Amino acid sequence: MPLVVWCVSYNAGDIGGRALQERDDYSWTVENNSIFSSSPRFDCTMKWDAKRKRFEAFRASRDRYRCGARRQCLWLVKEDGFYFSNDGVNWIKDFPWM
Repeated sequence: MPLVVWCVSYNAGDIGGRALQERDDYSWTVENNSIFSSSPRFDCTMKWDAKRKRFEAFRASRDRYRCGARRQCLWLVKEDGFYFSNDGVNWIKDFPWM
């Protein structure tokens, strides 16, 4: 069952969507100075089988420091919820599907 991801930037508009299979990734890059100097927000909608969730994938005021020195914000989606990391090694569950 694919994970359908669709993301929108409130500053740049529709980023687009994808149907992801297991171990696929979906990413985008934004200029560091524009992300961390203003207040952009990126919302994503995820749909996996009967589960559906909309969440803020990035909000400058929340993630300015959370994304670490490399300014890398990573999300991992599992059956039990959404996990965040700024290094791709240490994952913290941020919230459940429901």
